[in-house]
Amino acid sequence: MKNISLANIDITGGFWKTKQDMVINSSLQAVYDRFCDTHRFDAFKCEKNDEFEPHIYWDSDVAKCIEGAAYLLEKEPHPELEEIIDNVVDLIVKNRDENGYYNSHFLVMRPEEKFTHRDDHEIYCFGHLAEAAIAYRDATGKDKFLKAVCDYADYIAKVFMVDKSAPYVTPGHPEPELALVKLYKATGEKRYLDLAKFFVDNHGNNDKDLIEYCNDRFNDKYNQDEMPLKDRTTAEGHCVRAMYLICGAADVAALTGDKELFDAAKRVFDNVVNKRMYITGGVGSAHLGESFTIDYHLPGRISYAETCAAIGLAIFAGHMQGHEIDSKYGDAFERAAYNGILSGVSLDGKAFFYVNALEIDPKFNNVNTSTLAKEWYPLTQRKEYFGCSCCPPNIVRFIPSFANYMYTYDEDTLYVHQFAESEMSFEGMSVKMTTNYPADGTIKISCNTGGRKLAVRIPGWCRKFDINAD
Repeated sequence: MKNISLANIDITGGFWKTKQDMVINSSLQAVYDRFCDTHRFDAFKCEKNDEFEPHIYWDSDVAKCIEGAAYLLEKEPHPELEEIIDNVVDLIVKNRDENGYYNSHFLVMRPEEKFTHRDDHEIYCFGHLAEAAIAYRDATGKDKFLKAVCDYADYIAKVFMVDKSAPYVTPGHPEPELALVKLYKATGEKRYLDLAKFFVDNHGNNDKDLIEYCNDRFNDKYNQDEMPLKDRTTAEGHCVRAMYLICGAADVAALTGDKELFDAAKRVFDNVVNKRMYITGGVGSAHLGESFTIDYHLPGRISYAETCAAIGLAIFAGHMQGHEIDSKYGDAFERAAYNGILSGVSLDGKAFFYVNALEIDPKFNNVNTSTLAKEWYPLTQRKEYFGCSCCPPNIVRFIPSFANYMYTYDEDTLYVHQFAESEMSFEGMSVKMTTNYPADGTIKISCNTGGRKLAVRIPGWCRKFDINAD
């Protein structure tokens, strides 16, 4: 099974064109402005500064912006946008250490403590930098960024697989697992797949006496460390971490033929969508730990359902449909994309929800009048900025990437998973899709499948459909 990427697909109109126009005309600038205001871009200079200290996850925030911008550059040139990205890349190359290591926080604040704090997002930031570098190379042909992250990946492999000098064996915040698979596909270098497999296979093998779980607030379930991934039957712990990790595991399993690992990914997927997912495609019912809880525990008024978690589920589902033919994956992607993700951004694209509550009633907030400390309840209005601002740039990269999840194919069949007014052309196959979906359920497909059969997903919510073949 192979995927057809957005490079071969043009969203020409309709719902998703409107949303993608929103990102390029509004969201990207809004997020960039807030990140400039808060010195996230300045942090790449790696200089001591009295005004700010680079945070442990700032590199990932900027990387997601770059990735989203690259998807837009794939379709339309924006010289000013390229200049911004090239400046960031130049700073990364200039300020990385002699091993290729780059992390603005550790280089400035704790240069002697690299790879000693598992939960401080070093390798997570690398993962997002890698995805951004791949997208930027694909969009522009410039490979300076990609070469830099390859050097960094080689150093990570040396530290963890060869020298074994770090006090832990897997990233505290998963994401590099799936990014390394992408890096393998982008470069053809199997050592990146080997590193992804190393991280996936070693989950559950960390020395629990040496691991930090956010200042001991959580146990080993928080980072999916209580068992090997092959033994997993349920989604546990921090939702975004869980979704990124099991997605990476599924990718590794599919490429290496590891049926036991792939079966575990399928079990987790089924557990999430059948027992631990809100009707909106949101996941994560607990504010504490931003976590999954237990089956069917899906409270409304204190629901968490982080935007990034819904994006994580959509990415997981989107990858799974590339490994196994089953409409349930496209159904889950669709549910999350139209509901749990898009609720996280305002119609003008400038304000965002971190938490997407299913029920908000301010009359019930702070009803305990005898305490100074107040219970947590979700915000009632979207904001332009959060201190932990992972969700806005994740929106910026997800919406332009929608076409990546529309089509897959094998030797016999071209599969249509998602619907949008669009045109696709790839290796003798072409599709012109005309639709006002989701406002209208009519979808007209004109195609040349290159001799393959055509398979179109019938959404799980659909109770009646008609097929008219001309």
